[in-house]
Amino acid sequence: MGPSSSIRSPRPKVPLSGSGPLAMASFLTQKLGSSCGLPHNNLLPEGRLYQVEYAMEAIGNAGTAIGILSKEGVVLVGEKKVTSKLLQTSTSTEKMYKIDDHVACAVAGIMSDANILINMARVQAQRYTYAYQEPMPVEQLVQSLCDTKQGYTQFGGLRPFGVSFLFAGWDKNFGFQLFMSDPSGNYGGWKAAAIGANNQAAQSMLKQDYKDDITREEAVQLALKVLSKTMDSTSLTSDKLELAEVFVLPSGEVKYQVRSPDSLSKLLVKFGVTQAPAEAS
Repeated sequence: MGPSSSIRSPRPKVPLSGSGPLAMASFLTQKLGSSCGLPHNNLLPEGRLYQVEYAMEAIGNAGTAIGILSKEGVVLVGEKKVTSKLLQTSTSTEKMYKIDDHVACAVAGIMSDANILINMARVQAQRYTYAYQEPMPVEQLVQSLCDTKQGYTQFGGLRPFGVSFLFAGWDKNFGFQLFMSDPSGNYGGWKAAAIGANNQAAQSMLKQDYKDDITREEAVQLALKVLSKTMDSTSLTSDKLELAEVFVLPSGEVKYQVRSPDSLSKLLVKFGVTQAPAEAS
């Protein structure tokens, strides 16, 4: 055997159509198939997707988030789960995120996954504003993000994002809106919704107590009441929750506001969720 016979000729390069993880996963699936051991997100005969169900399980272990739509704005409330008393308390929000001046969201699930999707949504919103010189419609932004989430359930070599969102926003076409999306890429508009741990119990309470003409203050009261009765902790305090609101100022400007811990403490006492601290004698 001559020396030249041991030298292999280079394999031809196959061009990829498109770029990014979806294009790479599609290429690997087509060229290598199941021989390389890539996971396939195939539908089972009973119509189930295990990868999506596993992602939903991750969300079920996260802190509860509740969204309520009122005629004066949208209220988002989230439970901050403290896994260890040795952890340093975060000075920034953990459950609430501003996407654009007119859109915000509450999250439940794997936070590293949520950060990727939130950054995608922010870029998409800014691109739309740059191109059309007006804010992106809320549902169009949600649909764009959910299209990306759906792609991660269909191609081999990828896994679904283990996070659910509650989107709160306002636009000139439909006013105040509340959307919920899950790892499958499905989304829908809601008057009141809950995600995360104990979401079924929270959803039942919201269905019973919600009314169409609810005010923003009543929505805050209802959200705190539902969260206090469904969260795992025995008592609800300001350091265990976050509350954000999207509303319109008299000037017509859309405002996103996160309540401070002091404001939350006063609200909890005002609505009878917790007792006022006893004054020192």
